[in-house]
Amino acid sequence: MNTRTKSYTYALAAILSWSTAGVAFKIALRQLDFIQVLFLSSFVSAIVLLIILIIQKKISLLRQFTIRDYAYSALLGLLNPFGYYLILFKAYSLLPAQIAQPLNYVWPLMLVLLSVPFLKQKLTRKSLFAILVSFSGVFIISSQGQVNDFQLNEPFGVMLAMGSSIVWALFWIFNVKQQKDEIVQLFLNFVFGLIYLLIPMILFSDFQFVHYSESFVAGIYIGIFEMSVAFMFWLKGLQLAESNDKISNLVYISPFMALLWIHLVLGEDIYLTTIVGLSFIVVGIFIQHITFKKKR
Repeated sequence: MNTRTKSYTYALAAILSWSTAGVAFKIALRQLDFIQVLFLSSFVSAIVLLIILIIQKKISLLRQFTIRDYAYSALLGLLNPFGYYLILFKAYSLLPAQIAQPLNYVWPLMLVLLSVPFLKQKLTRKSLFAILVSFSGVFIISSQGQVNDFQLNEPFGVMLAMGSSIVWALFWIFNVKQQKDEIVQLFLNFVFGLIYLLIPMILFSDFQFVHYSESFVAGIYIGIFEMSVAFMFWLKGLQLAESNDKISNLVYISPFMALLWIHLVLGEDIYLTTIVGLSFIVVGIFIQHITFKKKR
């Protein structure tokens, strides 16, 4: 297998893993509450990332972190996994998977908006147009098949799904400033995230996972494939790629693949408005991607 083939194989493996996340979220939330799901999956992810660090002989890199680096990692852990997944899992507990999944996908547009105050970037006309296109898709998806008689069935869930994309965009902005090994940094994020999660687990939930076998397995699956291994596959694919842009464009396949799994596994009847709205979101993100590429 040549380098190019390996690059695409790793990237597609990551995309396949991410595309199944929505299904795993809903299965895990059938018997566990959203706090339990996050604690279980974060714990599994931390263990998997630790094993990866040991295999790659990167444990020694932890000694290179200063107190300031660890404090910054603590901040990142507050955003992801703690804040991001806590909001996202709650959204999934309230909304059909086909609604929560694409609404969360607007984070690249949130990133553009947040780059104005945080990174001092300016919005171009093309960026504003791209944002308008994507948010038109958000409106269409939120209608849940009732565009002519628009009624927001679960406004709090929609707000949470959109809110999770804001948290993820913030995490991306702050994470770029931390010039450390990505796997080491992600491991520390989950370690600090688990520390934060102890508080809501003690106050609002419990540690009884094993009694619910189906949801327990789904939580483990999320920790392995959504939160850790998929990220490693994606990084490997980018490292081997001749052009990162070609690999990055593959990620647009993921949300449409996710709808297929949601229909086949969860049995949700996919609304036409979901497909159309998601298409609007992806087109908007793609326009922004091209704009950024030309600007760069």
